[in-house]
Amino acid sequence: MDAGQAVAKFCSKYLHEQVLKQESYLSGDLDTSLQKAFLRMDEMMRGQRGWRELARLGDNMETVTGMIEGLMCSPRSGQVNGHFDDWPDEEGPQSGFDGPNCGSTACVAIIRNNQLVVANAGDSRCVISRKGQAYEMSKDHKPGLEVERERIRNAGGFIVVGRVNGTLNLSRAIGDTEFKQNKKLPAEQQIITANPDIKTVELCDDDEFLVLACDGIWDCMSSQQLVDYVHEQLSTETKLSEICERVFERCLAPNTNGGEGCDNMSMILVQFKRPVQAGPSAAQQPTSSHQSMEVDKDITEKFLPFFFQGEATSDLTNAIVIALSTVHFMAADAENVRDKEITETRC
Repeated sequence: MDAGQAVAKFCSKYLHEQVLKQESYLSGDLDTSLQKAFLRMDEMMRGQRGWRELARLGDNMETVTGMIEGLMCSPRSGQVNGHFDDWPDEEGPQSGFDGPNCGSTACVAIIRNNQLVVANAGDSRCVISRKGQAYEMSKDHKPGLEVERERIRNAGGFIVVGRVNGTLNLSRAIGDTEFKQNKKLPAEQQIITANPDIKTVELCDDDEFLVLACDGIWDCMSSQQLVDYVHEQLSTETKLSEICERVFERCLAPNTNGGEGCDNMSMILVQFKRPVQAGPSAAQQPTSSHQSMEVDKDITEKFLPFFFQGEATSDLTNAIVIALSTVHFMAADAENVRDKEITETRC
């Protein structure tokens, strides 16, 4: 497992917990709590404790090393400015660790009281289908965007052939510490930042489904093309994971010589309401082997596990939270990857 995957797993384990711990979340301010939780991931991955946790989430050798160093290191005081720190520093061989040099994108959707809030950092994308039309809830963070280009240059970076400092082909991510070394600038203004864009919309009866997918999908299909394809599949297929499989098969290149269809692919499909079909009643419909739930459109008192790379990790009170994390590769390290991640949810 490479360091980028460890970053994604780190976020899977801790990001939603940090959303809940923010004072702004308790006051109902989801935007601020999401922003702080995204930025907090970079802070938590520094130092001895951050290194040790990333090692545990990495390959077997790093896991063993991390456990040994965990026994050797000593926690510092959990008091910071008179308040309890939920992630106290540790003294140890990796105390000076600045953070991982690989990273992960993150696209998080929270549904609460019929309101959809999407936070995104990177080039994954969230799209909802509204009366069959693609409605984008996020924008891809690419170096070519004016606001991204300006921040990169102001922080001392440069863009070559569409890549930040000649390596990364995206402009926001969690991790990638080597692009966040300007001590004169806050986290939001670094060459690469984990600061998410956040968009909110009120869901209505016209909304049919939601898709979160990484750039391996969007490189091959536009938002509208994917919405059209999913619509077409839903007319005959009720198993959402099967529809995801068909999307992957459609996008996969016939060989690994490079180009579109050779990147890793992750996709989460959430159906807001099932289409009316002839045949067996809903009670007679076969149950999917993948984790799924049927709940009312008003989900104020409903719960759904938090998904990150297709793994259910925790419950978030009074909200449905769906998150997609994808590992990105440096240009020098890139390989043709055909791994697939599937998550299906009905609500």
